[in-house]
Amino acid sequence: MYQQTTRLLAIAAASFALTMGAAHAQTPAPAGTTGAAGMHGMHHGMHRGGGFLHGMTKLHDKLHLNADQEKQWQSAVNTMKQNREQARKNFEQIKQQFAGMKNQPILDMNALHAARHQVEQENAQLREQTAQAWLAFYNSLNDQQKTTVSTAFKARMAKMEQRHEKMRERMHERWQQHRGAASAAQAQ
Repeated sequence: MYQQTTRLLAIAAASFALTMGAAHAQTPAPAGTTGAAGMHGMHHGMHRGGGFLHGMTKLHDKLHLNADQEKQWQSAVNTMKQNREQARKNFEQIKQQFAGMKNQPILDMNALHAARHQVEQENAQLREQTAQAWLAFYNSLNDQQKTTVSTAFKARMAKMEQRHEKMRERMHERWQQHRGAASAAQAQ
């Protein structure tokens, strides 16, 4: 029971960190920022129709952060952005390694596996650093602010569960259609 509770708390903490981090990463780039780096945040905000971005901006505004809390927020945002960029570089490294090997008649699967494993470990550390930065921010909040975040988090989790349920239903329907088509083909 302790392991299950600990696992659920870890999942909740990671989800919180990812929700807060991913949401804030989608904020538009500051005025005057140009190029791909500047457009990245705006692209994601527009891609989602701005609803999620609007919700996070609203949540940030509702929290009425003091100066120390704002520093924690900015620290978490910066950690998240840096770690996300490093994870992208890690992916590119694996991609380049494979590109260099793909013309070989026999792939070195051991090398590919070792590289992938190393990247997974590093990315896990990056995710943990990001989660810890967001948890430090969360822990700096007072009870009223934590209640505001908790309410938003619960609503976000409920929305995600609804989407997952719809996907499960669609997959079940497709499976039933596939089974029905296979049964009809066998009957002929």
